[in-house]
Amino acid sequence: MGILLILRDIITRFQMSSPQEFHPQTKLNFSTKLAYGIGELSGSLPSNILVFFFLFFLTDIAGLKPGLAGIIVMIGKIWDAINDPLIGWLSDRTRSPFGRRYPWMILGSIPLGLSCVLLWTISPSNHQPFQIIYYTIIALVFYTAFTAVLLPYSALSAELTQDYHDRTNLISFRSAFSIGGSILSLILAELIFNWVNNEEKQYLILGFVAGLITIISIYISVFGTYKRYNHVQQDYSNYSKTSSLSFREKLSLVFTNFPFICVMIIYLCSWLSVQTIAAILPYFVINCMGLTEEHFTRMAIMVQGTALMMMVVWSYLSRRLGKKVIYLMGIPFTIVAELGLFLLQPGQVILMYLIAIVAGIGIATAYIVPWSMLPDVVDLDQLKTGERREGIFFALVVQLQKIGIAVALFVVGKILDIAGYIPGSTGQQPETALWAIRMIIGPVPITLLMIGFVFAYLYPITQAIHQDILSKIYQNNNPHY
Repeated sequence: MGILLILRDIITRFQMSSPQEFHPQTKLNFSTKLAYGIGELSGSLPSNILVFFFLFFLTDIAGLKPGLAGIIVMIGKIWDAINDPLIGWLSDRTRSPFGRRYPWMILGSIPLGLSCVLLWTISPSNHQPFQIIYYTIIALVFYTAFTAVLLPYSALSAELTQDYHDRTNLISFRSAFSIGGSILSLILAELIFNWVNNEEKQYLILGFVAGLITIISIYISVFGTYKRYNHVQQDYSNYSKTSSLSFREKLSLVFTNFPFICVMIIYLCSWLSVQTIAAILPYFVINCMGLTEEHFTRMAIMVQGTALMMMVVWSYLSRRLGKKVIYLMGIPFTIVAELGLFLLQPGQVILMYLIAIVAGIGIATAYIVPWSMLPDVVDLDQLKTGERREGIFFALVVQLQKIGIAVALFVVGKILDIAGYIPGSTGQQPETALWAIRMIIGPVPITLLMIGFVFAYLYPITQAIHQDILSKIYQNNNPHY
């Protein structure tokens, strides 16, 4: 607690006072949005490195069988999902000089950064039982710290503003840094892989750099958003009541919120599709297309770079058409791209890069829309219950996504294992393995995106409905309004 008091005093002393009156619907300034966005690097950089390289690292560098590697990833992801509702509930109930969210971000960033390094360290023994224990323990530590930092950080997007369009703009900043972190991770990987000849040292250095950036970025975010958060929370405290409901009762109430169910399924399907492709892409580029690792990183950079540029376009269109509409417009681009990858043949390198551009156009909406919808769902819950429960709502969405991805990556590993994939092989993979890779990169994610598309169509909260929700919240707490 003493450390938090000292940090709060330092931040307060360095921040200039402002005559502006704060309110949850007061527009965010650029510096606050920028600082919030930078905090996303603490999640996007290490998580993207994990998605793109960890399964490959475990099989082809550490030497584990694909099925065993899949088990490690699944255990880590399931634990990551299990701890979400608990940490979300605890952060909702946290009281400190820094408010509800910041203590988790400040204290959790150090073990998060350290575990980033340890995940990419070759285990002291090459016996597979020992390796399984080693990487599983480190994964459990990493995902505990990851949730402790990123879940409270995510909940801030619902607390910094209640303005319908400002939330989309704030999430656009976060999404830009999410994509930027993904691009940065790939650029760092390519630079380190080119400069360092030893494969084991390549991944260790990559993990060290990611861990360092993780710690720095979260502290920048805390410093840049605390003033806004502190003022707005004073306003929230005037009309948000405390409930005596148990943890289980609060969870059951959440699932009576139909817009929340829609957002949860949209987010799950979007990211199951995107991250399954990210995990299988190295196998596809190297084995199905017969190309080197450099083509994989360049293709991934092209997807993310396109998504980053399209972020501005989709954010602009959202202000005129709405969040739901831009998702329905964007996701078909990704579906077409996934079908293109499924049909792609060796030698069609230029077409592969064109497909990457098409995928990036649609993926940008998957970054923006679910996270900008979720704060509106929190407002609807407040209208029904009188409480602000950002932690639980954000936790449940992330939990379902993590469980889904854990199961998906486990299934990917098992499918490759059953299909006869040969780890570290420099020769030809069996036809069964090549066909399995194509199925995972095409029909499977397409099906997921189509399910998400249906629930996006059913999502009911428009700008007008959201404004009505805010008006009723105010009226309920100000009877003479």
